[in-house]
Amino acid sequence: MMRSGMIVLVTLGVVGGCGQNHGPLRLPVVSAADSIACVQENLAHRARVDEELRQDPGSPFRRDTSVSFTGLHWFPVDVRFRASVRLHRYPDPEIVRVMGTKGEPREQLRYGYFDLILPDSAGAPVRVRLNVYKFTPSDSLRYARYRDHLSMWFTDLTTGKETYHVGRYIELGEEQKDPDAEYVVDLNTAFNPYCAYSALYSCAIPTDEDRVPIALRVGEMKYHE
Repeated sequence: MMRSGMIVLVTLGVVGGCGQNHGPLRLPVVSAADSIACVQENLAHRARVDEELRQDPGSPFRRDTSVSFTGLHWFPVDVRFRASVRLHRYPDPEIVRVMGTKGEPREQLRYGYFDLILPDSAGAPVRVRLNVYKFTPSDSLRYARYRDHLSMWFTDLTTGKETYHVGRYIELGEEQKDPDAEYVVDLNTAFNPYCAYSALYSCAIPTDEDRVPIALRVGEMKYHE
């Protein structure tokens, strides 16, 4: 599982006035069976992450003796923040520059985006666009294992308060070959990069355009108070 600072980025923003959208926004309807599956899968996922951070030799808690693992903190699973959506690929993906928490510049390939309808704090539906990023062609040679890996990150109104002050990340796994395939985008899996636990690590900082103008009380919370 990639949880280090080399994960790529997401840009999220409210999208308004799209010509193809007609009528009022509505949150997707989730069946009882899908709700149960979402909760069960997320609870199992969280148990695996806890175990990996506790036991894996590559965990920051195993590599940095100045920090100890006391268990992660998560928001309750919220099925409204999970959806199956199509990836919209940009015709001409752009290489963008971001900064790491230790001051180093980084480059990532802005590859495509997802459109989601998410609830704000009052439960009202809001349209959000999440940009999806891949490694640049040069970095794909260095990280061949993750060459086709899709990732994203964001900040929101909980950042620096209930959640890690740099931002949170989401992994989507390998890009699917079918251009019309749908991806399960589950914000319940949003997690902290390794720099949230240990000063040994550097992670990419989401830019101002990566900020979501609603509170996403979903996924991993702050580790250190």
